[in-house]
Amino acid sequence: MSQDKVVELKKQAEIEKDSLTELLLTGARRLLYEAVEVELGDFMFEFKELRDNAGRQAVVRNGYLPEREILTGIGPVKVKVPKVRDRSKAGIKFNSKLLPPYLRRSKSLEDTLPWL
Repeated sequence: MSQDKVVELKKQAEIEKDSLTELLLTGARRLLYEAVEVELGDFMFEFKELRDNAGRQAVVRNGYLPEREILTGIGPVKVKVPKVRDRSKAGIKFNSKLLPPYLRRSKSLEDTLPWL
């Protein structure tokens, strides 16, 4: 009775992904990128007339937040959310409605696996 029947699961890095899954993940990443860029464009348009004391546009793009992974039904998708800088110090901040700051799992995955 010294033999175990415990099977060791493969780690995420060891699991090979097929080409279809890779295509879906790439498409999801691209779709999220484009949707957030449109959302940012609308946000920037809203504040395009706002100027600082020097006459420059007060709300400007300022790179991206660190890349993070969102767990979805097709697997983890890496996303980068753009950020803005408010030169007028009025406290204007961009928060994506699609990718809120603390989102780690998609809503459908959260409903399916609430214990994660």
